[in-house]
Amino acid sequence: MSAPTLTSAVDCDVHVAPAHLDVLTGYLDGYWRNYVADGGITLSPTQAGAYPPTAPTSATPEARAAGLLPAAGTVDALRDALLDPAGLRTAVLSCTSAFPVNRNPYYEAALTRAVNDWLLEHWLAHDARLRASIVVPTLDTRAAVAEIERVGAHPGVVQVLLPVRTDAPWGNVRHRPVLEAAAEHGLVVGLHAWGRAGHAGTPSGLTHTYLEDYLTNSQVAAQAQLTSLVAEGAFAAVPDLRVTFLECGFSWLPALLWRFDKDWKGVWREVPWVAGRPSEIVREQVRFTTAPAALPPDRDRIREVLELLGGTGPLLWASDHPHDHGPGGQWLLDALTDDERTAVTRDNAVAWYRL
Repeated sequence: MSAPTLTSAVDCDVHVAPAHLDVLTGYLDGYWRNYVADGGITLSPTQAGAYPPTAPTSATPEARAAGLLPAAGTVDALRDALLDPAGLRTAVLSCTSAFPVNRNPYYEAALTRAVNDWLLEHWLAHDARLRASIVVPTLDTRAAVAEIERVGAHPGVVQVLLPVRTDAPWGNVRHRPVLEAAAEHGLVVGLHAWGRAGHAGTPSGLTHTYLEDYLTNSQVAAQAQLTSLVAEGAFAAVPDLRVTFLECGFSWLPALLWRFDKDWKGVWREVPWVAGRPSEIVREQVRFTTAPAALPPDRDRIREVLELLGGTGPLLWASDHPHDHGPGGQWLLDALTDDERTAVTRDNAVAWYRL
């Protein structure tokens, strides 16, 4: 789905990706270049931006008409496809190419460094409208903190991008140093759909179809991560922590928060660090991008969803370019008042990311 043509809109989830691993090898030292070459290692083809995995990977007219374009690999391509046509004020870049890497924590650390250097040199240095989500290793906490320390102070960096599918939920105390480092640098933590493919997508085991796997990003993974961050005390331990859920939906939130508040009232003694209703903590410290927007076309029903959300405050506009999630995002915009539309497409993000 394309972004709205609104002057000064902020798009909070714009995918970019190196076309192949050779784009990044110049940012690797000699050892890792040999490691990649000798091992025949490549980037995951499904991380180039095509959904589903069998979708075209070149911008043919048929692919463009179907919304099945690869993520942009150059600034010029992104300008032509999104930045200029949509009239964007700012685009927050997401590069998920490092998400499904192998189990070698040292290679993962080298690859994430390369991705970040590529983002800073080939993107942020060439268009003032761009901001970056840096990626960090998920297998080595110390290396993740070191990478935040290395590039987190760059003025164009606004977010630390983490996969929503992990070995252990991000609220787990073992991840606390990563969350603390992000907050200390004034960066948002962005939990983005997908992650390491070998992880079971559901509590009952691995999925067996792409459809099941895709649905689990919001059905299971995102809700589990949100519950973990609150219940395991991440927000209490890191008061300045801000978290955005990207490409995980948001219409599931009211039902989860209703149950979360209800059960917390009965077993709050188990989590004394959760000092108030979970729903209040989430509304204060968590935001959600609008793509995908699993909403009905009926405006009255959408207004009911917004009422259950407590208004448009938790929502940040995202095209999720180049992915096409259907008309739900446009239905959402059509149901908003002028002031609400301005908040969702610009003001919420400007405040949240301190743009």
